[in-house]
This record gives sequence, structure tokens and C-alpha cells, in this order.
Amino acid sequence: MTTSDEFKKQLQAGRIVDALTLALAESVELEITTWVSSANSEAKTSSVSDEPPASSRMRTRLNIVEGSIDTEVGSQFIANGPYTELRQFHMDQVQSGRQIIQHNLENLQQIFTVLTRTLAQLPPSSRRSTDPLLSPSSQDDLS
Repeated sequence: MTTSDEFKKQLQAGRIVDALTLALAESVELEITTWVSSANSEAKTSSVSDEPPASSRMRTRLNIVEGSIDTEVGSQFIANGPYTELRQFHMDQVQSGRQIIQHNLENLQQIFTVLTRTLAQLPPSSRRSTDPLLSPSSQDDLS
């Protein structure tokens, strides 16, 4: 099941906190992989059938919680390799990925703000959960 499907399932079940937790967990990390597939057997010798061999891929993992960017560049993308022109394409995708993460976090912040304000306006008896994550604290500025 995809993350999107799991998110929808959690929302439909009324588990808003679980849905938002899933969304938050997925929004802090992004993996971008650029790879060249071929009809030869090299791609089929990889230990995972859907994963290309390391020499035929570039992979970047962005994690904003850890503040890390890890990039792997296969040998076919450097020096006189046949795919050096794809390096710029990959870097453009990484830059787009950074913008996607930033946009996702801004959206989540807006969702949390709306959710907190909505819950603060509900009478305590109508709240579906007693989960403290759903209840605003006395320190929250909800005005």
C-alpha cells in the first residue's frame, strides 16, 4: 500500500493524528534516483530486481530533520562515462526536491494550525480522542 493510500485509510478511519504523523514522517525525507536502464543482463544481476546496479545510478537522499544530504554517483556518470550529461538533470531534480519538501512542510504547518484551532473550539465532550497530541496546551497561542 502506498503512503498516500495509507494516509487516506487513516483519515477515513477517523485517526487524524495517525494520518498526520504519517504525512509528517514522509515529508522530511526525499530520495531522488536517476538511473539508466538497459536490456543487457547487468541490470538483472542486481540483488534487488527493481534496483539498478550502483554504477548505473545517481541517488540523493535529503533529510531535513537530520540536516543531511547524501549523494551516490555511479561510475558511468563521471569522468568519461557514457552518462555524464545526466548529472545536471539529476541535480535539477534534487533542487526541485528541496522545494517539494519545503512546500510539504508549509502545508503540514497550515494543517496543524487549522486542526489545533478547530479542536480548541470544540467542547471537550465532542472530541473523538483523549490523545494529548490533539489537545492544545495552555501555552498554545490560538488567537
